[in-house]
Amino acid sequence: MTPVERRASISLATIFALRMLGLFLVLPVFALEARKYTGGYNTAQIGLAMGIYGLTQAALQLPYGLASDRLGRKRVLIGGLLVFAAGSLVAALATSLQGLMIGRGLQGAGAVSAVVTALLADLTRDEVRTKAMALVGASIGLMFALSLALAPVVVAAVGLSGLFGLTCLLALAGVAVVIWGVPPEAPNAPNRPRGKLSDVLAHKGLMRLNLGVFVLHAVQLSMWMAVPAMLVQAGLPKAHHWWIYLPAVLASFGLMGGVLFRLERKGHLRPVFLGCIVLICLVQVGLLLQGSGTPTLTELGLLLFTFFCGFNMLEASQPSLVSRIAPPEARGAALGVYNTLQSLGLFTGGALGGWLVSQVGIQALFLTSAAAMLLWLIVAWPMTVPAKTATSERR
Repeated sequence: MTPVERRASISLATIFALRMLGLFLVLPVFALEARKYTGGYNTAQIGLAMGIYGLTQAALQLPYGLASDRLGRKRVLIGGLLVFAAGSLVAALATSLQGLMIGRGLQGAGAVSAVVTALLADLTRDEVRTKAMALVGASIGLMFALSLALAPVVVAAVGLSGLFGLTCLLALAGVAVVIWGVPPEAPNAPNRPRGKLSDVLAHKGLMRLNLGVFVLHAVQLSMWMAVPAMLVQAGLPKAHHWWIYLPAVLASFGLMGGVLFRLERKGHLRPVFLGCIVLICLVQVGLLLQGSGTPTLTELGLLLFTFFCGFNMLEASQPSLVSRIAPPEARGAALGVYNTLQSLGLFTGGALGGWLVSQVGIQALFLTSAAAMLLWLIVAWPMTVPAKTATSERR
């Protein structure tokens, strides 16, 4: 990477990390802490307060992406982070479950994931973009694992309101990084030609990737409807689940760095991509077998490590492929559609996963997840990897 590419990758990964840490810190403790608020006796309302973030984010990813194509990435990114900070502040000051719901909805309205990835694509060359996207993906995975360890400690000290106050500060820190850390956009960025949304929706390659990110995140979130209970059943208390999660995530990062970039340079991205889909499908089968008997920590740990290996490689390569396939003038729109499907996948995974576990059982959950991965494999099979642009200028 050139110095500007390194600066862009690190600063934008930092923005993603600050924002995602703010979100993930809430997840392990929200369901329990929300019961202390007025109206917190309603379990369905608690679930809605959790999930409404994904709905508002899905609704606004595309408008933010389109706006960034027209107004400039950094301007829209700052606006989205300020909306997220406002939502966090509303949730921090809430005294009822309805107030928490409004705050969570506003947090989701700061839907800047597409803008961050579009800006990163603008500031990096094709040949290093997967590495840059992988840095962003690694920051997300690391924040998820870190939040599992930190959330119980932080909420014990400052409560859920204090936790939301911390997420507000993290969002404002992200604004500071955009202003002083992210390299300048190209001078003509706000005046770039306008791409058509119809071109994005009619593109078969982009739609394959959009289906893929929907399935990947639906499966990822649905797993957490059952995996924590399986770890407890295997003898690991809730407070110690990070003993499994954190090593699995960190080890998968190491493997990704040693395998993905090397194979991509040699032109083997397609078989790696398809192989990771197969890998996650097999993990679902393994979890199905574990859920049918008495789970063991060793086998669950190996399955989670294998899952994170496949997940992190796909998480790094998919947005890179979207940015390379999409017309440059519609890159924000393409990544907006992509991130919309990602958000819908998260919402669907949580809602459908919870329903399957409560109404049918965890075996049905993992069987459905395996079937979804198999469907994605069939759809993704005809994919082609675009050649890297040889004329990209070094910054």
